[in-house]
Amino acid sequence: MHVDLLHPADQLVMIMQRIYSCGMTTTSGGNLSIRDENGDIWITPTGIDKGSLTREDIVRVSPSGETFGPHQPSVELPFHREIYRLRPDLRAILHAHPPTLVAFSLARRIPDIRLTPDVRRICGDVAMAAYDVPGSRQLGVNIARRFAEGYQTVVMENHGCVCGARDLFGAFMAFETLDFCGRMELYARKLGAPRPLTPEQLSRACGAEGLQADALPAAAASSRERALRRDLCGMIHRAYDQRLCTSAQGAFSQRLSGESFLMTPHRKDRRYLDVADLVRVENGRCEAGKTPGGSAPLHQAIYRAHPDVQAVIVAHAPAVMAFAVTGAAFDSRIIPESYIQLRDVRRVPYDALLEDPAAVAALFSARTPVLLVDNACAVVTGPSLLGAFDRLEVLEYSAQAILAARDVGPLVMIDDRQVRDIEEAFHLD
Repeated sequence: MHVDLLHPADQLVMIMQRIYSCGMTTTSGGNLSIRDENGDIWITPTGIDKGSLTREDIVRVSPSGETFGPHQPSVELPFHREIYRLRPDLRAILHAHPPTLVAFSLARRIPDIRLTPDVRRICGDVAMAAYDVPGSRQLGVNIARRFAEGYQTVVMENHGCVCGARDLFGAFMAFETLDFCGRMELYARKLGAPRPLTPEQLSRACGAEGLQADALPAAAASSRERALRRDLCGMIHRAYDQRLCTSAQGAFSQRLSGESFLMTPHRKDRRYLDVADLVRVENGRCEAGKTPGGSAPLHQAIYRAHPDVQAVIVAHAPAVMAFAVTGAAFDSRIIPESYIQLRDVRRVPYDALLEDPAAVAALFSARTPVLLVDNACAVVTGPSLLGAFDRLEVLEYSAQAILAARDVGPLVMIDDRQVRDIEEAFHLD
C-alpha cells in the first residue's frame, strides 16, 4: 500500500484503529498527530472513542493555535507542539499506553534494545522522561527535552511511550518494535537472564542490511508467479494479525523454481504489503529498484541446499525469541503436535548467520526443520507456504505454553518411549 497521498486525517484514523485492535491502547487512551507542510497539526480529539474514530473526528490546529473540527484536541497537544517546535525534522508523533511499556515505566526501566539487532536500528536509543500531570506544560517540557537531545523514542514514567518520526508509519514501527522488545524481555526473564549482543555484534549487524545484487532483467510475471505473490502476501498479513511478526520484522519467502524465489522487501510495513512490493530473487540478483530483506542470502542458501523446501520464514515472535536471547534450551516434546511439526530444534550462534549462511542452511533436515539463531530469529522451513506457516504457529504457541507452564509447576515432557510411538504412528524419519 502506498500511503504518501493519504490525507493526514485518514492516516491518523488508520494507525489509531491499528493500535486499538492490537490491544495497545484503550477507548480513551493515546493520541497521535501529524504536522502538515504548512505547519498545521492534525491531532486526535479528546474524549472520543478510539475504537470507532472517523476522519471527521480529527482536529486541525493552525500554527496560531486556532482549532477546526467538531471536538477539542487531545489534552496532550502541548507536548506535541513542543516536540515539533524543538524538532523541525519530525512530522508525526505517536503516544499510547501498551501494558508492556507501562510495566517498564512503572519500574523506571527501558526495555533492553540490545537483545536483537533490529530494535536499536528501528527505535534508535530510548530515553526516559520524568513524570508530570497529563496535559501539563511541565510534562511537555519533560518529554520535549529528551527529543531535543536527539531521542525519537521516549518512555514516560508512570505513563506510556512517545515516538516521533518523519511520518506516522515510521513512528508506529518504532512504537510496535519497542513493545515487542519489552514483551520478549518479560518472557525471557521467566527463563533466565537475557544476554544482550555486544557492541561489536550490533555494529556488524548494522552493516548487514539488504542483499547487494544486480538488477534482474525485466520479465512478465507468469500466472503462477502472480498466484504465489497473492498467496505470500495473504500469509504475511495473517502472520501479522497473529502477532508472529511486526511491521518491520519478519522475512517470508516462497520458491518460484530452482533457486528463484519471492521475498519480503526490506523495511516495508508487513501489514500493508502488496503483490508489487514482493521482490523476486534469482542467483543473487533481484528485481530492479527493490531491496529484499537482509536474510536473503540465507533464504537463497536454503533453497540451493534443499530442493524439497518450498518456503522459508525468518521470524521474531516474542515467546520463542525468549529462548533465543537467553540460551535456554527449547524442547518440542510437550504435546504430540509440537514434536511432529518441530522435531529437534537446534541452536545456531549469532555470528554464524552473518559469517556463513551456507553452513547454517546445511543444518536443516527432516529432523531439523527449524533453527533458533541466538539473539536473532527463528528460521522455519516447510514443504509449502502453509506448511512453513503452520510450523511457525506451532513453534510460537509451544514456546508460550512452556513459559506459562513454568508458572504452574515442574514440566513433564513426553518421554523417549512415547516419542518412538509418535514416530512410528506418523511414519517420521
